[in-house]
Amino acid sequence: MADLRLEDCVNEVCPWSGKPVSADSLTLYKGAVFGFCNTGCRDKFETATSMFDKALKD
Repeated sequence: MADLRLEDCVNEVCPWSGKPVSADSLTLYKGAVFGFCNTGCRDKFETATSMFDKALKD
């Protein structure tokens, strides 16, 4: 997501690993930019949140 900026990120460390976030591993969730240490952690978050969001709609 090229339009997301590291300086807009709400966290400084990856919620999965505790390592510093990386500019190439950002995602937008519920209007906030969240950062992760790598794209794998970002993708894991996106998968988890989409499953929770879907369950809440059902």
